[in-house]
Amino acid sequence: MILISPLLKHVVYPSLARTGYLRHRAVADSLAIVTYHGVLPPNYRSLDPDLDGSLVSADSFRRQLRLLKARYHVIAPEEFLLWCQIKQPLPPRAVLLTCDDGLRNVLTEMLPVLQEEKLKCLFFVTGYSAGDLPSTLWYEELYLMFLATPESLALELPDLGVRAQAAGRPAKRSLWSNLVRKLSQCDVGTRRRLLQEIRMRLGLANVWNSFYLEDAAQRSRFLMMDKAELRRLVAAGMTIGSHTLSHPMLSQLPPELAWDEMAESRTVLERVLGRPVWAVAYPFGDAASVTPRETEMAQRAGYQCAFLNVGGGLGADLPLYALPRVHVTSDMRLAEFEALVSGFGRSLRERFSGASLLRTEIANSAAPQ
Repeated sequence: MILISPLLKHVVYPSLARTGYLRHRAVADSLAIVTYHGVLPPNYRSLDPDLDGSLVSADSFRRQLRLLKARYHVIAPEEFLLWCQIKQPLPPRAVLLTCDDGLRNVLTEMLPVLQEEKLKCLFFVTGYSAGDLPSTLWYEELYLMFLATPESLALELPDLGVRAQAAGRPAKRSLWSNLVRKLSQCDVGTRRRLLQEIRMRLGLANVWNSFYLEDAAQRSRFLMMDKAELRRLVAAGMTIGSHTLSHPMLSQLPPELAWDEMAESRTVLERVLGRPVWAVAYPFGDAASVTPRETEMAQRAGYQCAFLNVGGGLGADLPLYALPRVHVTSDMRLAEFEALVSGFGRSLRERFSGASLLRTEIANSAAPQ
């Protein structure tokens, strides 16, 4: 499937989209959930395509929304909640908009486009957004540290059992991925201490990240919203869900810490917003980071539903605590976007790769009891 993906992206999908096949073959009595991770500020200069691969331009976002309005039925989070609770019927080819992480650019860049198109979105934010001061996602901070070092680096972290060298960007990214998994096993305080240790072992000064804090475009790209900005998003008619307290890979945490991440984030956000937080999106949201343990915790914590980050599109199975989503990326062209929303892209993947991740690893354990 990987070998023919350029042909799909550049020939097959555009041809099918032009003929109208994609929307006509979509299962009418179904729901597609689309997820974004933010909109790039206009003056932002990307340092690494992998780092920014999940953020889209404002123009791409606008064109995608207009396609959905023209060919599908975009529903509000409130309509989706009623579907979760009482199975209230949805319009044909329904689409729900969601966005993860709560970066500041969703307020400065994404919200204006949503308001222009008169659409609503379900935003998933971490417990950090309930604070007075904005902060960065810890795993992006780690990635930025690696970008700030020379081409090769050596890192020794006895507490994590890490002793590694990395030369070149692919090797650095591999080490970063390994550290994300290991740091996800720690509580928030220990993770923060280890990040500071990594900074010192890499030879970075205390003010190594001043560029990201002083430049307006960089702040909009990397900082998460604080509670005042979160309230502005709610006042604009948007809905807030939980993205856990600190965005770890939940599957790597011991049960008590995973529970705190899941349950306490809801409590914290409800206290700040003064309204129910009824949905949660699992951090990273793939089969490596979400197991049946996490789906059970989401239900026990009082959420009405929980979202993955894979497997979405019209016609997909929709277990309430393992809801699949179409993950929008920066390099996704409009025809590919529609192919995934319509469910055509997912059906191709499943045909060539066998059973879906949802069926094999999560969905059977995610149905409400």
